[in-house]
Amino acid sequence: MTVMNDNEVAAGLAVEAGALLLRIRDQGGAAGDQQSNALLLRRLAELRPEDAVLSEESTDNPIRLERDRVWIIDPLDGTREYGEPPRQDWAVHVALAVGGIATVGAVALPAADLVLHTGEPPRPAPVSTEPIRLAVSRTRPPTCVDLLVDKLGAKTVPMGSAGAKAMAVVRGEVEVYAHSGGQYEWDSCAPVAVAAAAGLHVSRLDGSPLRYNQPDPYLPDLLICRPELADTVLAVLRDR
Repeated sequence: MTVMNDNEVAAGLAVEAGALLLRIRDQGGAAGDQQSNALLLRRLAELRPEDAVLSEESTDNPIRLERDRVWIIDPLDGTREYGEPPRQDWAVHVALAVGGIATVGAVALPAADLVLHTGEPPRPAPVSTEPIRLAVSRTRPPTCVDLLVDKLGAKTVPMGSAGAKAMAVVRGEVEVYAHSGGQYEWDSCAPVAVAAAAGLHVSRLDGSPLRYNQPDPYLPDLLICRPELADTVLAVLRDR
């Protein structure tokens, strides 16, 4: 019997859930959330029965606070985009936090037939020419975006889910993803693990480390960017 390591588990489950979501896409986002969550919980119970799980779609079990290893999952990130075929900017997040650190992660972009994960960290594309490109929400850009556009002369690139925006930095489609307000641990844990493994800068907007498996899973702000831009972006954000 082949024993999968944690990176293989994360990537494999993200692919499985993504395939399921593609098959049932015509049923809508609510069905997608529910069925993807059920699949991920069942498979994690089979593959990692000793670990705890924190999922967007399940009631929080405080037993996770007693565990060092906690899987943090978002079964369908970007429900709005999922419900608008043929959009590709939605994702599946599967991550493992160890000691509060986003250590293992996979972000599947099923409609693009792509999964990025920590087992084979992607190599970021070469830096684009100016202006700096910012991944932003297509419906409700955070206030920090206006500041970066004003101070850095940056160009905004609207797109859907948090996972899609984070992976756009990894894939070289944008240079910066900055977010303030309205996120939880499951929104960023897998993207942060993948981005960090790829050598990108990951932090809170004030530059402090991102910590996971906290009593309150609300984690409102996030910065993922090219490492050579981190000091410049953080300086702007700190002067808010």
